[in-house]
Amino acid sequence: MALRIRTSALTALTCAALAAGTVLTAPAVAAPKAAAPAFLSASQLPPHPTSTWTAGPVTDGFPEELGLCVSTEGVPSYDYRHRQFWTDLDTSAVQLTVVTGTAAQAKALAKHYDDLIRTCADRIEESSPDVEAEGRNYGKLPVEEGARVRGLHTETSWGATDIALLSVGRDGRTVTVVKWGQMGDFRNAPVAAFKKTTSTAVDKLY
Repeated sequence: MALRIRTSALTALTCAALAAGTVLTAPAVAAPKAAAPAFLSASQLPPHPTSTWTAGPVTDGFPEELGLCVSTEGVPSYDYRHRQFWTDLDTSAVQLTVVTGTAAQAKALAKHYDDLIRTCADRIEESSPDVEAEGRNYGKLPVEEGARVRGLHTETSWGATDIALLSVGRDGRTVTVVKWGQMGDFRNAPVAAFKKTTSTAVDKLY
């Protein structure tokens, strides 16, 4: 049986995580009809040393896999779509796209999401005393209107350890968030490959 069905410590903590960050109060503006943003393909994820990636269908709605750090709380009702990815082992990924009404709204939303990711480790430790969390900033990427990559490591008192890489990027009025995760720590994080994946994700939107 594929180990991808294992619930990692990060996923288990999702329900305990606290929503935080700047609330976006600007009303949503109805976006004109346009081509839907494109998503990553399985081959564009960071290569796995022993398994291939599988891509699920593009699905409407906000993915619960981002709920530990990123949520829709305080955000207008935009057009959310996502795609999940997985390997035969305990490595998974997800991409979210959010189409806003204007470039200004997208810029504010991208900053809001990045702020939530930046403060995620502190919020995890505040809400879960049995968990130690550390976040790292891997810098900006010069693609379209820009992107930023961050890392998050969590370790529970019972020894479960997980590493995640998360990025937020923007092209015009569309924001994308990409998350990669597996068991391990920062030594297991494919930062360079994930930066390439992030640049591809933003550049591929339109």
